[in-house]
Amino acid sequence: MKNILIIVGIILFAFFYFFKDEELSSVSSGSQKTYKGYECTDDCSGHEAGYEWAQRKGITDPDDCGGNSNSFIEGCKSYVGE
Repeated sequence: MKNILIIVGIILFAFFYFFKDEELSSVSSGSQKTYKGYECTDDCSGHEAGYEWAQRKGITDPDDCGGNSNSFIEGCKSYVGE
């Protein structure tokens, strides 16, 4: 019984160790990537840039999220929505 508990503990530790970044990340893995609910076309870098820009600028109104890229705007809006 003690050996089984040790094995289960090791498996749980490995699961949380290897998958912790997936849960903390806002980018989902799978066939379709998303960033905070918005679909990404490739690597979500536009969304991340928009989010970081809004964070640096202290944007609080989604109407202030502009730009030439839909993914950038969505990233900005995701920051405002938090």
